[in-house]
Amino acid sequence: MESNVRKLLRGCAWIVFMLWVSSLAAAAPLRAQEVHPPKLDFTAHTLANGLKIILLEDHRVPVVDLQVWYHVGGKDELPGHTGFAHLFEHLMFKGSAHVGPDEHSRIIEAAGGYDNAETGDDTTNFFETFPSNYLERVLWLEADRMGSLNVDEANFESERQVVEEELRVRVENQPYGRLEEDLRAAAFTVSGYHHTPIGSIADLNRATLEEVRAFHDTYYKPNNATLVIVGDFQSAQALAWAKKYFEGIPPSAGPIPRHDTPEPPQAEERLVRKSYSNTPLPAVVIGYKIPARYAPDAYPLDLAANILAGGESSRLYQTLVYKDRIALQSAGFGNFTEDPNLFWAYAIMNQGYTAEAGEKAVLGVLDGLKAQPPAAQELEKAKNQEISGFILGRDTDEEKAVALAEATVIGKNPGLVNTELDRYLRATPDDIERVAREYFVLQHATVLFVTPAAAPAAPKN
Repeated sequence: MESNVRKLLRGCAWIVFMLWVSSLAAAAPLRAQEVHPPKLDFTAHTLANGLKIILLEDHRVPVVDLQVWYHVGGKDELPGHTGFAHLFEHLMFKGSAHVGPDEHSRIIEAAGGYDNAETGDDTTNFFETFPSNYLERVLWLEADRMGSLNVDEANFESERQVVEEELRVRVENQPYGRLEEDLRAAAFTVSGYHHTPIGSIADLNRATLEEVRAFHDTYYKPNNATLVIVGDFQSAQALAWAKKYFEGIPPSAGPIPRHDTPEPPQAEERLVRKSYSNTPLPAVVIGYKIPARYAPDAYPLDLAANILAGGESSRLYQTLVYKDRIALQSAGFGNFTEDPNLFWAYAIMNQGYTAEAGEKAVLGVLDGLKAQPPAAQELEKAKNQEISGFILGRDTDEEKAVALAEATVIGKNPGLVNTELDRYLRATPDDIERVAREYFVLQHATVLFVTPAAAPAAPKN
């Protein structure tokens, strides 16, 4: 979770950025949309066992960020076997041939660094930032757990319990914690996005050690991984160390299976009604089918999301929360992933207003974007926010590494880090209207209505 200090620093950085853009506009004919982040001059390599390596030198400070992205996430899990990728996010810290349980993180912390991991729909990522003179040691650490992870009964059982507790805290005990899994379950019939990456307690309880080991032996191999190094190092030396420690790890025995069955076209609206015991107010969530992360229409759709739901000045917030005051919160976003996913538009209603009233109001706002192109000022604001996101999002070695890894693994092209902003800036008001008309269609949508659970009856005297 982002700290208050980090939020404050990001807010200050945004103010500085806007003042900088304003000064450029006042001093010269240079427009804000002509401002670009510095080009990332990376090099790409592939080892004999299939491991992809992306190197980006940055010698401003003696720090390195190293990341290993495994191309496996919740989408790759079979029905009845959900949560395996998330389980391995935890198991990868439980020791390997030459590293004891939890020792990986202790070594990083002792060097003055930090590490973490995360699981998504498409990837499981491990990353650490540390003083640059520890690069060889960290490469050895990552290679050791890639090549000799200890997946035994004791580790499996302990981390299964940890994951199950995390699921209870993050999903089951949250007021609207089951929204995502219920919306996905109704929206997708065969796609791997039918379930969320966190998995289910029932599936984890049914899992056997043999099934978990088979999952590991399939996906956590060098030919399904990308190693990204950004910071203060010499590329020739880093590549030599990577070959020394990783090249002896064998790839998977066969092709990596991909559970990426295309979702059949949706011909009619799907309605789902839920009532959760800890949900205090009615809510509505509309999920529209949208294209994949790097598809051409993803860029005008992302800009449309900004116009509709980007902060308190957005159309949804201004209409439902500020003007009409029927909702406590209203927003939306595009969940752009490796394969087509959902655009979310939602509202949590104020007391006295129903989820159905929220649906009508949300549809009214979206229909406005379908009826005519956005104003030039609206689109310029959305584009400026993309510019600031790209520039401020390349401020650290870690952020640069994430951008390179995502472009490599999901986009299949690390060069996208240097060209993607232009795809946003080329979008026109007519493009925004067109994608709104094409994708914000109820026949292709799943609508989830949430009503508070009925209060328990008072005991009779």
